[in-house]
Amino acid sequence: MLLTRVLVTLVLLPIGLVFIFLGGAPFAALVALIIGLAAWEYVKLFRAGGLQPAGFVLIGGAVLLAGGRAWNGFDSAPWLVSLLILVAMTWHLLVFERGREQAGTDFGVTLGGVFYIGWIGAYLISLRQLPEGQWWLLTALPACWLADSGAYLVGSRIGRHKMTPRLSPKKSWEGYIAGIAFAVLGTPLLVMLWGVWTGPGSAVTSARGAILGLLMGTLTILGDLGESMIKRQVGVKDSGNLLPGHGGAFDRIDSWLWAGVIGYYTILWLFL
Repeated sequence: MLLTRVLVTLVLLPIGLVFIFLGGAPFAALVALIIGLAAWEYVKLFRAGGLQPAGFVLIGGAVLLAGGRAWNGFDSAPWLVSLLILVAMTWHLLVFERGREQAGTDFGVTLGGVFYIGWIGAYLISLRQLPEGQWWLLTALPACWLADSGAYLVGSRIGRHKMTPRLSPKKSWEGYIAGIAFAVLGTPLLVMLWGVWTGPGSAVTSARGAILGLLMGTLTILGDLGESMIKRQVGVKDSGNLLPGHGGAFDRIDSWLWAGVIGYYTILWLFL
């Protein structure tokens, strides 16, 4: 399993780096594609649990929010969000009239997916649009990966105290603390490496990398646990099988969702 995960990562990582450095429309298109796939898996998860979110509204809405973010930042958000809420309600009203007793709950699940995956996921685009966005992105996301790797490496070996017995029984406090340490110590080293290209005047510094590492190591695990909550509620192990060894797109980006929005506002409010 570990070998498969590593091989898939080695194949996908160069592709991701190319799109990150291209930025603009190519990067936004990649993020929109990933968000669309994750939204489809979200729909399937809840359908496996007996609910019926509106797939076309949820998937289309999530992709539309990502597209709007790429197009003009947050300017189009008010009317896009309003439109999606009204369309979703209209659809579920029709479904209820046709006999679906849980249409109100379905409506909530539909909007939950649109905003959690679409609105929050679009912050990856917002992060890339910041000044030096490619380097901020290559600081925030690796910090998340370092935390995940540290938690797995240490937790699988010496983890004794369960952190979330119901949500994710394999996670331990030992692994969680190790993940934070990996992120705090490893992220500044990456920033030092990026300094070969960014130069001495860059806003992306090792100290700021350590701060992002601390935040990512501490908080992005909640994205992982959030998806685990959904999967355990509906009795599904993985959101999909798109990526061998990794599961589905939603499995892959569960922590990225948190990394994007936390990274964006931390950088915007504290560093720029």
